[in-house]
Amino acid sequence: MLHIQFINKITKKMFGESQVAEEPKKQVLTNLRMGVSKYDTMNPLISTNKTVQYVDKLIFEPLLTLNNDFTLSNCLAKEYSKTGDNTYLIKLRDDVTWHDGMPLVAQDVQFTIDKLKEGTFASIYQENVKDITSLNIIDDHTIKINLSEDDPFFEYNLIFPIMPYHYYIDDDFVQSAKVPMGTGMYKIKDVQGTYIGIVKNDQWWNISEKNAKLDTITLNLYSSMGEVYNAFKIGNIDLIPTTNVNFSQYIGKIGFEVKDYQGREYDFLAMNLKNTVLAKKEVRQAIASAIDKNNIIATIFNNNYYIANDPLDYGNGLYSNDVGVIQFNSEAAKKILEDNGWLLQYGTWSKFENYRTLKTNFSLIVNASNVHRCAVAESIKNQLADIGIIVNIRQVSDDQYRAYLENKNYDLILAGTNLGTNPDLTRYFGNGNLANYSNDEISKIMNSIRNISDSKMIKEYYKKMQEKYQEEVPYISLYRSREYLIYSSSLVGDLSPTWYNIFYNIENWYREN
Repeated sequence: MLHIQFINKITKKMFGESQVAEEPKKQVLTNLRMGVSKYDTMNPLISTNKTVQYVDKLIFEPLLTLNNDFTLSNCLAKEYSKTGDNTYLIKLRDDVTWHDGMPLVAQDVQFTIDKLKEGTFASIYQENVKDITSLNIIDDHTIKINLSEDDPFFEYNLIFPIMPYHYYIDDDFVQSAKVPMGTGMYKIKDVQGTYIGIVKNDQWWNISEKNAKLDTITLNLYSSMGEVYNAFKIGNIDLIPTTNVNFSQYIGKIGFEVKDYQGREYDFLAMNLKNTVLAKKEVRQAIASAIDKNNIIATIFNNNYYIANDPLDYGNGLYSNDVGVIQFNSEAAKKILEDNGWLLQYGTWSKFENYRTLKTNFSLIVNASNVHRCAVAESIKNQLADIGIIVNIRQVSDDQYRAYLENKNYDLILAGTNLGTNPDLTRYFGNGNLANYSNDEISKIMNSIRNISDSKMIKEYYKKMQEKYQEEVPYISLYRSREYLIYSSSLVGDLSPTWYNIFYNIENWYREN
């Protein structure tokens, strides 16, 4: 480009403005092409295909939706309120129509919840409605949801797509041959054997705010991911979301762009505070300081995982970046123990207290079937041995591992989870948590959160819990998985994907040729 500009300048001097060739203008293309392997259905309640689930977010809409910092915002629900420990009142927007022009009504919400609770098909959204005992329709745009128990984060469950009652009233919802219909920015035009045609919904209720530049999306169907990668390589599709860290083996390393982002997998080390030695904060702090997460990620995961320092540091808006975290420093780990009266003798630390000698010698439980966790356990064992903390690894079967988790009869255990959509920290701080950890301040904070709705105040409370987490160290957050959005260099726009939704800001996307 600079070379062309230089030539133009010289030409202008020699021949004048009229003799200079203009740079060709790029053509704007308003069709996005994607690929999906092993396609099942576009029905968002039933599909198990991750790519389809992403695309469905453009076609179908929930009551509430998640922003790219995992905070909530209204969608089909105009407003909502918690009216009792076990009840929520929801007001629907009154300007929403389905893709066939029929209005959205409360009966659609009831129909969707009933279908999810029937259990006649598996759905990724069944967990969202498990605590709903009943739903009362107040009027066409007002509903009351009744829960089996108090859930301070229930509103985060209201992100399941709503389906049209009138469309399926005389049809089998699961076996229906109808093209599924939603209320979203895009709608399905046709379903063919080799592709699915999706077009912009010109009657969308939110189009005045977000008028998409892409007129159509073509979802090409393939039998394998290998075919998807090949189609991308030869320029037939523009976008691939993937968890495959080895994607470059299929498409090379040049000619495209990549956005990487944190995935749902999260692993951590839980320390059982019923153990007399681990109940001492300085021991937990020393362990945390002695673990080199960068080394674990580089040697075991080939740098394809992210370091984790907190259960919420995956981009959640309630996480505070200005709270300090424990950094790897083996000398600092030793000093923490020395400053608290521990002596390093015969290769391990000991302390005489209450007529008994305490030693930093622990067992670490890991499920043998998880090869990566077994490797992580070995790395932790070796790193802690370097500062005089002895770890004996016990690789156990999956059934034994589940029993250890349930009975909490371990010193240390490598555990993990797939992140949910809500910021509930009960798993880590509530009754029966994996560390047998209790703290009066955190308990008060968690109880206070149940009764407030001010977002700034909630974030302040979460910051206090975050600070306490870093100080008390009942767990050591280790790492998170990494996911990728691979896209053509011709795709223009702000691509800001998360594991929940890859299409944030799609209204500004387009292609250039």
